[in-house]
Amino acid sequence: MKIIPIITAILVLVGLYFVVFERDRLRDFAQGAPAQEQTLTTTQAPTDDVAAPTDESIIGVVALHSVAQTIDSAVILRGQTEAARQVTVASETSGLVISEPLRKGASVNEGDEMCRLDPGTRQASLAEARARLAEAQGRVPEAEAGVLEANARVREAEINLNAARSLSEDGFASETRVVSAQAAMEAATAGVQRASSAVASAQAGIESAQAAVASATREIEKLTIRAPFSGLLETDTAELGALMQPGTPCATIIQLNEIKLVGFAPETDVSKVTVGALAGARLSDGQQVQGRVTFRSRSADELTRTFRVEVTVNNPDLAISDGQTAEILIASDGRAAHLIAQSSLTLDDDGVLGVRTVSEGNIAKFMPVTLLRDTADGVWVTDLPETVDIITVGQEFVIDGVKVAPTFSEAKG
Repeated sequence: MKIIPIITAILVLVGLYFVVFERDRLRDFAQGAPAQEQTLTTTQAPTDDVAAPTDESIIGVVALHSVAQTIDSAVILRGQTEAARQVTVASETSGLVISEPLRKGASVNEGDEMCRLDPGTRQASLAEARARLAEAQGRVPEAEAGVLEANARVREAEINLNAARSLSEDGFASETRVVSAQAAMEAATAGVQRASSAVASAQAGIESAQAAVASATREIEKLTIRAPFSGLLETDTAELGALMQPGTPCATIIQLNEIKLVGFAPETDVSKVTVGALAGARLSDGQQVQGRVTFRSRSADELTRTFRVEVTVNNPDLAISDGQTAEILIASDGRAAHLIAQSSLTLDDDGVLGVRTVSEGNIAKFMPVTLLRDTADGVWVTDLPETVDIITVGQEFVIDGVKVAPTFSEAKG
């Protein structure tokens, strides 16, 4: 009778064991699952539990292994075209315009007549000056003859003086005669000086008359206003019958066979610009031109703190006009830079632009960068090491010193 309660207790214990400890196997057995599949499921469960991350402080990120490339760090400026030369030609004298006007846009060569003024009495003034010159030139021979005559009188007085002295020593002439001969000698010498002064005065008269002729000739030359260089008229020349005064404009002329591209470089880029460097430009109409840097200002503009840069370009067909907008690219020495996606850029707590990188030991580290150029493929940045692992996804969720688990992506070709 005591065996039955013991067996019952054993069966209850076995049932409780299966219900508590083997309930999954018991359920699979009740559903008819094969024993082998049950075993496989049982062995896989612990494996999955091991694969799950156990350190919540490690943050997964996507990184890019970047290698620096040498790129042409051209300086990009925005400016406009300017004529190589431009001048407003003005009158130097007064008078009425007696020439037919030339219309703006006309081509002129160096020395071509643009305005001609009425000579008035200037021809008469020139004739008078020439007559005075001839008169002054005629006085010179007369003055030179006076010098010869005075020299002859000096020689005569010298002979008389010597003779008087000899006779006085022998007692045949008085002392008074010697004194008279001495006075005549001094008078003859003074006559030579007067004659020489007359020659000098005649020479001065010639020079004065020559100056008057040159002045009258120059006044006549001023009546014709000529082109100082070859170019195009930007304005009409003075109208027929207009009264010109000194400083009155005749016309404005510009030279376009060479043209300047003018831009203003910021302080950060001016050191990259050198005179003689190759430069190119894209004009507002899409035309592309090439030239070389011919000028770089050494003094910054007081308001904008920029430096004027000029590029000279040949324009033989006059296709480039004055005042066109231009995007100027000036060649500079190459620099090592990394090409990254713009989304990889971030800011540190101080607002400095940079990238988050994966340093030794998979530790996140911020590195500041300098933006060189923005392209369709990304941005070129510098101030990074030759090779660097840049976090491209997840950089906003980490700070310096945080351990990361990087997954590396391939760089775009």
